[in-house]
Amino acid sequence: MTVDPYTPHSGDRRYGVLHYDLAVDYRVTTNRLSGTATIRLQLAERTSHISFDLVGLKATKVRVTGDRRASFRQDARRLKVVFGADRESGEELTVVVEYAGAPAPRRTRWGLLGWEELEDGVLVASQPTGAPTWFPCNDIPSDKATYRLEITADPEYTVVSGGEATRSTQRGRTRWTFQQPVRTATYLMTVQIGQYADDRVDLAGIPGRLYHPRALAPRVRADFARLPDMMQTFVAAFGPYPYESYKVVVTADDLEIPLEAQGMAIFGANHVDGVGGSERLVAHELAHQWFGNSVGVARWQDIWLNEGFACYAEWLWSEAAGGPTAHAQAVAHHAQLRALPQDLMLSDPGPADMFDDRVYKRGALTLHALRLTIGADAFFGLVQEWTSRFAGLAATTDDFLGLVDGAGDGARALVRTWIDELPLPSLPRSGRQPRATLSV
Repeated sequence: MTVDPYTPHSGDRRYGVLHYDLAVDYRVTTNRLSGTATIRLQLAERTSHISFDLVGLKATKVRVTGDRRASFRQDARRLKVVFGADRESGEELTVVVEYAGAPAPRRTRWGLLGWEELEDGVLVASQPTGAPTWFPCNDIPSDKATYRLEITADPEYTVVSGGEATRSTQRGRTRWTFQQPVRTATYLMTVQIGQYADDRVDLAGIPGRLYHPRALAPRVRADFARLPDMMQTFVAAFGPYPYESYKVVVTADDLEIPLEAQGMAIFGANHVDGVGGSERLVAHELAHQWFGNSVGVARWQDIWLNEGFACYAEWLWSEAAGGPTAHAQAVAHHAQLRALPQDLMLSDPGPADMFDDRVYKRGALTLHALRLTIGADAFFGLVQEWTSRFAGLAATTDDFLGLVDGAGDGARALVRTWIDELPLPSLPRSGRQPRATLSV
């Protein structure tokens, strides 16, 4: 485990988390949160202390199982836990943190991140460093863990998170419990709270849920009507859907951009117009379930692997749905990128530019160039090997290049040119023109 150089003030290399058990009580009207985090972890080195990321909330009690002499102290970003004696590498520990406060988003170079109040409810948008605004964690993308999340809220509100859910009512309040058995990065754990209707939909055999304000129901149902076809298309292209269900939340508030989380996506009211105006964004967020969520990045500098694939999925869906082909989209976006500054290295864009649209589009163009070079059948075989071999893991560009090595035809050198050099390469002129392999 290493601290990510793009987020050097987040995370602790001394351990990896195995499981988070989070019990949270939240009152919407007063924005008061109290929680207990039971964190099971394994030490990666001999150490006398560890730290959790925790921002804007105050730890009131910390216990280390079997260590009565353990103590803690907290500053604006970290909760430091000091052991009564040095602990050995490989040792498993359980740390229980009780904490409370008024959660709020943190200010970062990427804007406000984390727990955010809506007009009537809550939105959690954590990528890349917002998770500590609502629970103590090791907030680096490579440290994936399983979760049990229990949230108690006022009964008029629906609580949505990833994973299988159960609900019970006690003393006039509702307790929602979510199980996330798939290893998940901290930034992909989310909580969405609102007065939502709940539509069940069949997504080509995958259980689906659409959560939305009742007033938006006609627009939501119209704009997500093709989600089953989209799921079928992506399963054919990328391999089996990696989770037991897919949830979509549409908030009553407008949002700047849609968001992905583990097994779900979040859209604002402005993203549903009843005529499919955001269909490419629906495709983008669904594709993230394979690329970014199941196969995650071990370090933020490789974010092109998340966003390039999700952007390319937009083009694949366009082709499958009878719109412009992926090749036509690639040619058009290549012309647009050529007119922009050629000063971004895709394999290491730097923290300031990691969400630059050029990362998304050049990442997608890299994949299309690879498809042109090795042919559609080999390309989609490689993609499905990627989603299968690295499912549930945190991967790097080197891992991807290891698969590309087997494709031959100078594929590795081609990808390296696209991701490691500043000037935008030309799209390959290949006899292996892409064929329309996907349709609905």
